[in-house]
Amino acid sequence: MSEKKTNRENRRRRRRRNQMISYCVMAVVLIAVGMGCFFGIHAAGSAVKQHQAAREESRQELLEASRVEESVQAQAAVAALFETESTEETESTYTKEDALNDMVEDTLAGMTLEQKVAGLFFVTPEQLTGISQVVAAGDATRESLEKYPVGGLIYFAQNIQSENQLKEMLSNTASYSLFPLFFGVDEEGGKVARVADALKLDKTLPMGEIGAAGDTQAAYDAYQNIGGYLSSYGFNVDFAPVADVLTNVDNTVIGNRAFSSDAGVAAQMVSSAVTGLQETGVSACLKHFPGHGDTAGDSHTGAAQTDRTKEEMEAEEFLPFQSGIEAGVDMIMVGHITAPNLTDGDSLPASISEKIITGVLRNELGYHGIIITDAMNMGAITEYYKSDVAAIMALKAGADMVLMPENFEEAYQGVLDAVADGTVSEERIDDSLRRIYRVKLKSRVL
Repeated sequence: MSEKKTNRENRRRRRRRNQMISYCVMAVVLIAVGMGCFFGIHAAGSAVKQHQAAREESRQELLEASRVEESVQAQAAVAALFETESTEETESTYTKEDALNDMVEDTLAGMTLEQKVAGLFFVTPEQLTGISQVVAAGDATRESLEKYPVGGLIYFAQNIQSENQLKEMLSNTASYSLFPLFFGVDEEGGKVARVADALKLDKTLPMGEIGAAGDTQAAYDAYQNIGGYLSSYGFNVDFAPVADVLTNVDNTVIGNRAFSSDAGVAAQMVSSAVTGLQETGVSACLKHFPGHGDTAGDSHTGAAQTDRTKEEMEAEEFLPFQSGIEAGVDMIMVGHITAPNLTDGDSLPASISEKIITGVLRNELGYHGIIITDAMNMGAITEYYKSDVAAIMALKAGADMVLMPENFEEAYQGVLDAVADGTVSEERIDDSLRRIYRVKLKSRVL
């Protein structure tokens, strides 16, 4: 055999040997990875770290074989096997919105019907516990929340004695609740300031004075201040700002609680106020839709009506609410105002009117957040409707939460019975709870 022929044969054998080594190494790596996945060799570590470690170890083995054999084929096999590229298909598309939706759905899936219905009510601690004046949270609060896991609690001056007492009461209450709670208060500034009055804090100017100055930064600053001290005590909902336009100068119920009699000014102020408040982690609640500024009556004691036409309300009353919606307001309160020219002669209070809540606020203004009634223990409701009837009507009209029914237990049982007999569907209850828990849980995914 010639020398050239012998050399060619040696090179051929070397190539075959190198190819076999490369293929065998690849096969061993794949089998090892497969066996490792099947038997959970590295169960104590995370899946990502296992994969990276296996890849790195295999890479080193193949590279070492490549260097020893000086095999081009082995190097090519390494490059082909372990080359990685980031593609759109492999990138995660799981967003914060997805995470929030999953948290909401998981919460609803873990609730009984009784818990769901209770979660639609926003009541005083006295209504929850049956105690005449609540200034602390102990066994009575814990036991009451176990029986009625309400969606929110609203506090007044009688519940507030000192800063430490207030913090401890809200903190303890939160710890007793199986589900996240809203802690609300009326803190508008001016004459409606439950916390500032009780704790002798420096009062924020009435919104009418801030609006008269025309300084939107002042409105923002005022509600940054309010939200700052409310959140420090444990509150997460402020039933403010007032979004009414004071179109009736004889309206003493609203008065300087409103920013202005000029709808454009009020709209600008409301937007700044909502932003300032919600940046502190406290949800704003615009009130009193569709607009209480034109009424002369007081819905606390009886019926209150506006005779404004729909066109007039669209041009004035609705503007601050639209502005607040655009600013991302978490909650809107619907008042007990009757507006026959807005509802084709319908004389139902707005808080139980489907034409106003669903027809106007949801569909026409495009609001998708939480809708809550004004206090249902007010004369405009109690003079004409029982607690259970009013609560059912409000939910069927499109409201998500019922505030302070005159008789909470009667209202709760009435809604529960209405779901049982099909008057109100459980799907309708779930729709409201989704809106409620999107607000309650959003801070957990930010």
